[in-house]
Amino acid sequence: MNNIVKKSLTASLAKFAELQKAPSVELSHQLVEVFEIDANFMDKVEKFDAVFDEHPKFEALREVYFDLLMINFFTSDVAKLEEDYLESKEWEAIEEETIDRGTELLNLLLYINECHDEQIKPDLEDFLKEFLLVDEDEFQDEYHIYEDLISNQQLAESSVQEICENAKILNLVDEMKELFVPFMSFFLHPSSNDQVYKDLEKYSNNKAFDASVYCLIANFNQTR
Repeated sequence: MNNIVKKSLTASLAKFAELQKAPSVELSHQLVEVFEIDANFMDKVEKFDAVFDEHPKFEALREVYFDLLMINFFTSDVAKLEEDYLESKEWEAIEEETIDRGTELLNLLLYINECHDEQIKPDLEDFLKEFLLVDEDEFQDEYHIYEDLISNQQLAESSVQEICENAKILNLVDEMKELFVPFMSFFLHPSSNDQVYKDLEKYSNNKAFDASVYCLIANFNQTR
């Protein structure tokens, strides 16, 4: 298992459990076991879903942790497979089968990896224009998905309170409805920040989820 993924997963899960007042040690161990097993991706997905089925209090995290499962596969498991596996018919079939799984968090985690490779700091405008290419005609699907981030970029330079207050009144698209606050909070404070957690707990309408996902992203960025 990729060590960065492991630290991000366990920290995020602990934060969610803390705010939900729900024990998470067993779930944490079970998820780490799934991430670490030597199995093909769809077998991991089956075991992953079985774990979440056993822990309904943590259902809100299922799809964002699916993104982590994907990242772990890209950064750890693929190296054990044949060269160009991600170009294979087998992987193409897996992509088709999982097309409705996960969230837009996957794009942000891939972007953070790229930032570390290029030794640059994550930046919202760079994420939108250089990574997602939202200004390009052929990427208008991405423009629609991320339009709420595009039109509210100034919030990434404001405060967690303002981000949360705007999230309550904006008519957010479905793909960004749950992720808007943790995404914006990350670009405001890319390193894990105790004050961010306090502000999310105070101002967010979805405290445990927002704090947990922010924790995941910030740890993924910071744990290098």
